[in-house]
Amino acid sequence: MDRPQLPLNALRAFEAAARHLSLTRAGLELHVSQAAVSHQVNGLEQRLGVPLFRRLPRGLALTDEGAALVPVLAESFDRISAVLDRYAGGRMREVLTLGVVGTFATGWLLPRLPGFAAAHAFVDLRLLTNNNRVDLAGDGLDYALRFGDGAWHGTEADRLMIAPLTPMCAPSTAQRLRQPGDLNGEILLRSYRPDEWPRWFDAAQMPCPPLHGPIFDSSVTTAAAAMAGAGVALLPARMFEDAVDQGRLVRPFEPEVETGAYWLTRLKTRKPSEAMRAFRDWLIEACA
Repeated sequence: MDRPQLPLNALRAFEAAARHLSLTRAGLELHVSQAAVSHQVNGLEQRLGVPLFRRLPRGLALTDEGAALVPVLAESFDRISAVLDRYAGGRMREVLTLGVVGTFATGWLLPRLPGFAAAHAFVDLRLLTNNNRVDLAGDGLDYALRFGDGAWHGTEADRLMIAPLTPMCAPSTAQRLRQPGDLNGEILLRSYRPDEWPRWFDAAQMPCPPLHGPIFDSSVTTAAAAMAGAGVALLPARMFEDAVDQGRLVRPFEPEVETGAYWLTRLKTRKPSEAMRAFRDWLIEACA
């Protein structure tokens, strides 16, 4: 059986009139006359067999039937508009949802994203930052960029780059540090990985002092605390080059320790889309 044709012009006229509660203002928005809007609304009411407005001396008021129809139309028009907005250059834009550990996002990825967007206009990128603890399926992510050993259950992982950790601190703190042993008198800011400072002291060939500094769940916030003079942080120096160039962070010692790498991960069950393939190829080449 043929479906009845939707009176789209009439529905749009009604939705605009309902938002403004005015036929005149609806006509101005739709670039038609007040009479044209009135004609469309009257026709829709006749078709539905119910009044949608009560005509008042000054403007309009929705009936119960009209009030029930408004949110459905508003949502529908918004969804149509959102889909139409995804067309670019003669093709439909593909949504790519990316979860990124905050350190990598601010220290490496964000300054380079305009280059990716310019080369791949069809990709509609949605970026969510995290503290390296993600649920690819639960968070609805196509990819997750995270730090570790690459061994996450059920995932495919592409190794991007290493980022060794080294002590970093504010210039005022660095003035007190001449050799690694001077760290014994400083507050050592820590992450939720308890082995990082002991491994660094091993690399520096020194015993690790008792650790009692605050614990952070993100290198970004740890770095902010170090910049504020709250202590010495163990950070991936490569992700904070701008802060070093601007004089907000200092790297007082050369020893560093490799505790993992940055990886691009996806679920093995997630078949890569064209947008996913484009992002992966760009990212691996950019990191190389």
